[in-house]
Amino acid sequence: MTPILSMIIRRFLLPVGLSSALALDAAPVPTVPDQVAPLLPDVVRPLDPGLVRVDGWLGGRIDANAAHRLAVVDTEPLLAGFRQKPGSHPWIGEHIGKWLHAATLAWAYTGDAALRRKLDGVVAELVAAQEPDGYLGTYLPGQRFRLEKDADWDVWSHKYNLMGLLTYYRYTGSEPALQAARRIGDLLIVTFPAQRSINAAGTHMGMAATSVLEPVVLLYRLTGDERYLNFARYIVGAYDEEGAPAIVHTLLTRKDVSRTANAKAYEMLSNLVGLCEYARSTGDRTVLTAVTNGWADIVARRLYLTGTTSAYEHFAADHELPNGNEAHVGETCATVTWIQLNLQLLRLTGEAAYADQMERSLYNHLAAAQHPDGADWCYFTALEGVKQYDKYVTCCHSSGPRGMALAPTFAFLRADGALCVNTFESARARFNVNGTDVELVQESAFPHAGRAKLVIHAPHAVRFALRFRVPEWAAPLRIGEQSYAAGWAEIPERDWRDGDQLDMTFTLQGRTIRGEYTNFARTACAWGPFVLAADANRNGKLSPLPELRLESGVAPVPVPGAGPALVFAAKVRGPWDETPRELIMQPFADTGGAGEKYRVWLRTDP
Repeated sequence: MTPILSMIIRRFLLPVGLSSALALDAAPVPTVPDQVAPLLPDVVRPLDPGLVRVDGWLGGRIDANAAHRLAVVDTEPLLAGFRQKPGSHPWIGEHIGKWLHAATLAWAYTGDAALRRKLDGVVAELVAAQEPDGYLGTYLPGQRFRLEKDADWDVWSHKYNLMGLLTYYRYTGSEPALQAARRIGDLLIVTFPAQRSINAAGTHMGMAATSVLEPVVLLYRLTGDERYLNFARYIVGAYDEEGAPAIVHTLLTRKDVSRTANAKAYEMLSNLVGLCEYARSTGDRTVLTAVTNGWADIVARRLYLTGTTSAYEHFAADHELPNGNEAHVGETCATVTWIQLNLQLLRLTGEAAYADQMERSLYNHLAAAQHPDGADWCYFTALEGVKQYDKYVTCCHSSGPRGMALAPTFAFLRADGALCVNTFESARARFNVNGTDVELVQESAFPHAGRAKLVIHAPHAVRFALRFRVPEWAAPLRIGEQSYAAGWAEIPERDWRDGDQLDMTFTLQGRTIRGEYTNFARTACAWGPFVLAADANRNGKLSPLPELRLESGVAPVPVPGAGPALVFAAKVRGPWDETPRELIMQPFADTGGAGEKYRVWLRTDP
């Protein structure tokens, strides 16, 4: 073992006893269960965030999001529009619900008492602003739930209030939060369609308003009140009204998101997430087929290498994936909702392909939109140009933290009879297996080396199977003498005892990815799940980045002596270079934090 690798492993691997004590000393937050069982049960189930701890590279991003963003957000401007109507802009009402959703997950994960106090105070103020009829928006009476200038985001804002209140209720049991959510649901029921179609209360052909489907279904499952399920059925039926988005019908027939409604990515993805919840509660596999058709179209034709979609906030034509700032690439709201959609489909099907897409987005486009210190976010995040971080209150600055706060919930998963490991980071999770507390502790040299150890802790012998997700970049995964291809690697059910461990190795190396279509005659570099980028500051002595040509077939390699930072060297030539020179690269997510120019795709011989 080299001295550098030995140092890396000491840096990233905690002693088994310490890891176990850290997790088992903390009591998880009890959650409120659903009152109604789903008709389409999940194949795999996420864990509550209080049962999980993620360390390593991704863990640092999760922690920074909680400490440097969610805990310090000034909630006064987010509440002001509810206290004094109208709000400062048409969709100001969405932000407090988004913050509540993310901050509740972050509190459940960290147990931060100060964040809990902040949550309690915000919920109390929000509930106090609700009007007797259940209205909890920021518009004047004459504008409410209407599709007109500066008044077309009211149902949308109520959607996020529902999401925030219901998440807070699930993790705290707060009856005032639940009752406020019920009053919102009741108001929606008496308003639509009795007073107007729900499509007439939201922009983008009604998709902004119909995306309330997701929390309406959650409200049904948490309360068991059939009226909310009937309202969800009304929403799905309203898709097919004249001039409405026809989401299900179009995705069943055309199977093309760019030709569905007006192709607005964020709002359409929000509806697809809602349709997954609807399918889960009703058993309607037809709507699930529509959703998977849309997913397949995005992956095949509209997905960036870095795990985002959309340009100019819309699904573009086939394989049109522009890279620069001017194209408004990868709206952070769309990135987060894409992760949510993949999480829904992973739960419903158990297929590893959805987890692979979540990993791609987390390690690349979502983390790239987050400033490395966790404080700020980008609205759009180009693959070449500069990152435009700022402190404004925008939809994306409120969405990004939601995506990062969700990450611990799917690091480990539960399936019938099996415990699933869905991360390569050093991490640990607690499960209850037939009444016995079991803890999995993964100690990993990732992202520097392809080796890890999983240790089982239990008070006595416990029987279960283990599954490990193996993405293409990591295959083959080796456990002892057994080698596993991409997909789920499964160790059959057996008795496990305290201290049992599995030593694993997996592929972790540099590779190159040839571009197509928009990026024909270009190549990108990657390391494990990370897409790499080169910035002008680190490579100032070379030719301008657009003039450099990557040496064909030569993969990037780690730079010795970089310590815990991820730094790589690729071989490039400038216009007049006779011999190749080193280009310094970092993960796309770690590049551009100081405002420097960068690029992911490099010129190469076609």
